[in-house]
Amino acid sequence: MLASNALPIIDQALPPALKPAVDPSSLTHRDLLEGPFWQSIPAYREVDEATFLDHKWQAKKTITRPDKLLKALQELASDEFIKDVEAGFQRAPMAVRISPYLLSLIDWKDPGNDPLRIQFLPMGSRFLPDHPKLGLDSLGEQADAPTAGLTHRYRDKALFLAIDTCPVYCRFCTRSYAVGMNTNEVEKVSLKANSGRWDQAFEYIASRPELEDIVISGGDSFNLRADWVREIGTRLLNMSNIRRIRFASKGLAVMPQKVLTDDAWFSALIDIHQLGRQLGKEVCFHTHFNHANEITEISRRAIQRLFSEGITVRNQSVLIRGVNDTVESMSQLVKRLSYINVHPYYVYIHDLVKGGEDMRTTLQTALNLEKHIRGLTAGFNTPTFVVDAPGGGGKRSAHSYESYDRETGVSRWQAPSVKPGHDFFYFDPIDQLSEEQQARWLDPHEQQKMLDELRDISR
Repeated sequence: MLASNALPIIDQALPPALKPAVDPSSLTHRDLLEGPFWQSIPAYREVDEATFLDHKWQAKKTITRPDKLLKALQELASDEFIKDVEAGFQRAPMAVRISPYLLSLIDWKDPGNDPLRIQFLPMGSRFLPDHPKLGLDSLGEQADAPTAGLTHRYRDKALFLAIDTCPVYCRFCTRSYAVGMNTNEVEKVSLKANSGRWDQAFEYIASRPELEDIVISGGDSFNLRADWVREIGTRLLNMSNIRRIRFASKGLAVMPQKVLTDDAWFSALIDIHQLGRQLGKEVCFHTHFNHANEITEISRRAIQRLFSEGITVRNQSVLIRGVNDTVESMSQLVKRLSYINVHPYYVYIHDLVKGGEDMRTTLQTALNLEKHIRGLTAGFNTPTFVVDAPGGGGKRSAHSYESYDRETGVSRWQAPSVKPGHDFFYFDPIDQLSEEQQARWLDPHEQQKMLDELRDISR
């Protein structure tokens, strides 16, 4: 017998709440490139898997000159394309460095439009004039550096640029002022690995009790020797004020072989992670995939090795025109990252970078993408779209602008917890504006007027 306060049982079947069957094409993020795909490149036709997975072989065969590129590609690339790339090398602010693994992932039937080629191999014919508001250190990292290579912008976090080299060099690098060798366009600030410079950074970090979070970057932490990984990690974790450290690296996207075959480096990273656990502190790895085509079965194996040791891996992408600026391409990237246990963390709206104007998008592009991506997957696997405010405002949610004039392409930002009372401006690429607005940007007086107009709108 039912209790007097029990709800009556309704003898009626509930209507079905099943979603319709999914289109199989929506699951292609699980289809990872595998097999000896590198053998499609003539120079690697006889290379077996063991050799291709050797990080030393990858580093030794990394291409840094147009003539070596031509030799590697042989009949795959046209003379016209090679000449275009040679012209691009002459204008690029970054030295060229591209691994055999990365070279093997480019679609050589249409290299001009390939999303990986766009990121790493400049074509002279694709360059656009730099934005007139561009500065070489557009984020003002050096202005916020109490010691060389240490940027202290946020109250409890600092960025430690331990090294100035990377396994590959990205065309869109925001640190083209320091990373890599000098080029025809840029004489670099020296941030080489140096114990004296490191000691100054460590002394400053230890002297600031508010600092709790250190990002170890460069350059690329992939290029730190195993003993350097141990030294940096141990010194930071043993500071009473430090609670979190993050190793930042593009390496997983461009040379995952290092995680699989450089046991000394991997062991050093794991030892630091375990030391952090013993001390009740967090050690994470932040990486940088920009397109789903960068994620292969080799990537998954490298991530799995980190995952099996309990290391959290987060991804920070850059929004790049022709690479991941469509709903389809960004959705595939986010889903594929999630599938291999990498958390999509940030998508940066492309910084103002010398020689990179053809790769930038509008802020509105980011806003549109964020609207479609949210709800695609779980919240912790949904990236935040951010603008790193030029001039040192730090990362701001793409939706948090004070005002945005889509006609002039100027957006105004404030960062009350970073630099209160300051205005920061981001600028859409000029070639994406109307002819009338493009003409205004040719006039320095009009340039200032556009900024003043935006301030007036905000008031």
